[in-house]
Amino acid sequence: MKQLFKRLFVGDKSMESLNEYIHLSREVSEALCKGMPIVSLETTIISHGMPFPKNVETAFAVEQEVYRSGALPATIGILDGKIRVGLTPAEIERFGMEGLSATKTSRRDFAYVLSKGLTGSLTVSGTMIASHLAGIPFFATGGIGGVHRHGEDTMDISADLEELSNTPVVVICAGAKSILDIGRTLEYLETGGVPVIGYGTDEMPAFYTRESGYKLPMRVDTPEEAAAIYRISRSLGFPGGMVIANPIPEKDAMEKEKIDRAIADAVSKADEQGITGKDVSPFLLENIVAETGGESLAANIALVLNNAYVAAKIAAAYCGRTYVKDAFA
Repeated sequence: MKQLFKRLFVGDKSMESLNEYIHLSREVSEALCKGMPIVSLETTIISHGMPFPKNVETAFAVEQEVYRSGALPATIGILDGKIRVGLTPAEIERFGMEGLSATKTSRRDFAYVLSKGLTGSLTVSGTMIASHLAGIPFFATGGIGGVHRHGEDTMDISADLEELSNTPVVVICAGAKSILDIGRTLEYLETGGVPVIGYGTDEMPAFYTRESGYKLPMRVDTPEEAAAIYRISRSLGFPGGMVIANPIPEKDAMEKEKIDRAIADAVSKADEQGITGKDVSPFLLENIVAETGGESLAANIALVLNNAYVAAKIAAAYCGRTYVKDAFA
């Protein structure tokens, strides 16, 4: 952990400076010391993924789902020059209210955001880094980034994919966001040596829908199976993480034709308006919510809650115990 932190942030400074940049909540610190299961949660989904106040309500609901399912939630973001692991309710609300003004933060952005004292909402890749620094191997999110449509021309590829090759954190998600080129995303992950494992499915989920048409070579059906794979990967010293692709619950899944049409319209608008880079995903998601009359937002919330549940169960299986909220009172 110290070597990774040194490489990421502090160059040739002493390891004592680590505390300058990262703060663990009391609950997270105690849970780590006692080997309790913890699930990391991101902040970009709060600031950039949903409108206020639904974003804050969802963040609290996701934390409660992790608690109920046997693990400690640790929402992570950058505030006032520190990576904060285990945000307070007031800090979560701050991310929700700041919204798009918060800086989306991945590997490239950490040093800048910390040095300027900015509010940094962590992406999937950013949360993986912070989670690994804190010693938390499990992370629940909505969907990973990937190769954008027309990526063969634009080279617009999410930093999430490189991070998955380099940082040993398990990301539990509903597949890649369906606004992306899922086929090329899977090819990229395969080249990077990242296992993409279907949870109760043989097919890559497509975020809002349970099927994408792309078969997966690996499948697990229990938290214990997923935990065992990660344990062996770490024992072998492999540097990267893995994706647990957990489909949206069937009752919450959207009609494929409807969501495909909404995505196509949103992508067309983005092209017409010249939207590029890190602005693409928030733009597309906002337009898809409008196109579907809010149905996509409801699906997004449902799949995140489902991923939080599965992540907590896998973390508990890995640790061989469940977290009791009042254990340290």
